[in-house]
Amino acid sequence: MVTSLLQYLDKTKVEAGCDEAGRGCLAGPVFAAAVILPNDFYHPLLNDSKKLSEKSRDLLRPIIEKEAVAFAVASASAKEIDCINILNASILSMQRALDKLKVAPEHILVDGNRFLTYNNTPHTCIIGGDGKYASIAAASVLAKCYRDEYMRALAKEFPQYGWEKNMAYPTKKHKEAILQFGTTKHHRLSYKLF
Repeated sequence: MVTSLLQYLDKTKVEAGCDEAGRGCLAGPVFAAAVILPNDFYHPLLNDSKKLSEKSRDLLRPIIEKEAVAFAVASASAKEIDCINILNASILSMQRALDKLKVAPEHILVDGNRFLTYNNTPHTCIIGGDGKYASIAAASVLAKCYRDEYMRALAKEFPQYGWEKNMAYPTKKHKEAILQFGTTKHHRLSYKLF
């Protein structure tokens, strides 16, 4: 699958792409990544993480981490999601990732249609940006990889929910397990859980 992602919106600026993973999950944090790629970065597999197999994402992760000018991953907890809602928690996790970057971006590309001003840095929201811009696609891959890894670790502590397979998305098995075993401290209680 060859994709033709755009390398940048403004070649004259240091651009960071931001994306999140786990908005629609019933449990666990929402994860976000911020990635600054070199302007000439190219990998034929790179695409929106939702369109990639786990194998492709796992292959891309170390390449992105090695070749990025800077990258960072952060999260917002289920408790924070319940307090401030998933949209605000997604933005918070993206801003936390931006905070951790070793290089300050001059422009931020955000997947989606909502963001809050960060450090007076100009930003552009792009619907479907993870399938249009390389830096956002790279951020989507890292956010998904890190979140899946986190949920697989949590699944060992709470094996009855099948998180190692469903990553806490609202699958039939996950909903049935909530009905049978109740919720954990990791469930998003503001969501319709079953």
